[in-house]
Amino acid sequence: MRIDWIAKLRHLLQTMAFCLAIAFIQWAFNPARSYGIPLLYSLCIGFVCWVWIDFGRHLFPSSLDTGWPKGWQVLALVISGNLVGYFLGTYAADHWFGWSSWDAGLAGTQLRTSLLVTALAGIAITYYFYSVNKSAYLMRKMAEARQHASEARLKLLETQLEPHMLFNTLANLRALIGTDPARAQDMLDRMVAYLRATLTASRATTHTLQAEFDRVRDYLELMAVRMGPRLSYTLDLPAELAQHPVPTLLLQPLVENAIKHGLEPKVEGGSITVRARQAAGQMTLDVRDTGVGPNPGGATVDGFGLAQVRERLATLYPNQGAIELIADSAMGTRASITFPYKS
Repeated sequence: MRIDWIAKLRHLLQTMAFCLAIAFIQWAFNPARSYGIPLLYSLCIGFVCWVWIDFGRHLFPSSLDTGWPKGWQVLALVISGNLVGYFLGTYAADHWFGWSSWDAGLAGTQLRTSLLVTALAGIAITYYFYSVNKSAYLMRKMAEARQHASEARLKLLETQLEPHMLFNTLANLRALIGTDPARAQDMLDRMVAYLRATLTASRATTHTLQAEFDRVRDYLELMAVRMGPRLSYTLDLPAELAQHPVPTLLLQPLVENAIKHGLEPKVEGGSITVRARQAAGQMTLDVRDTGVGPNPGGATVDGFGLAQVRERLATLYPNQGAIELIADSAMGTRASITFPYKS
């Protein structure tokens, strides 16, 4: 049984504050006697009730999830706690003052009234704690459900994205088989190596930036087999950023987009530069190409890969992640992703 002692201390202080209020009400109906008498009795009874109920609830197996037992168990706990609290608390206060409430004639109507006040107060404070704890439990479950939903959504996006890349590669491979079987064989070998390397990583929601760059390198090597000297690339990853966690499959769609819309339409091809940097609490990932530039019709901006990256950023970094597609010069495009950097 793991006990949250901070929460227990908070419950104790709240119980004592509640007892102060009860003592004040009792004293207000009989101001002739000292306020210290009802105060001590109220504190002693409240303390014993708190110990019995707040610690006793953890002894029930049904309290493992919510922190409170269910049904008749919680009712039995509250009734027994009120009775034990009343009699032990009264005895403790009697011992302090050096008298006996029973010898003083606490019986009949007065006894019933005292027990009723204790029962009502005990039920009220227990219900308060139960409601707060139940609310916190439901909030935790809601947060877990939202997290699982976000993870499931990201995994769905990844399963949509990887086949998209695979189909494009297979289409290119099919074209090479008839024209250049040797390059097709090399491309097939590299594709198998790429898929083997990415299988484990694709099962995670995030991985290191180094792993992301390694996957981009594998993909670019795969494309270099098909494009030959028409494709060159540079990967710029500062050492201090290599272990920073990033969403998986974040850069590969941008690189694929740069090749498909930027370099392939250009007869002489071109180069791709992938760079990571951070400043002012923001991580920025750039993919630059020296291709034909953005498509005026908007197909590049609204393409499948970019749409998926944009949606993944919105899921992982609500209102904090962004992607831009910028005409870098007369010829070329820069895709830039920004999201919070957590040191």
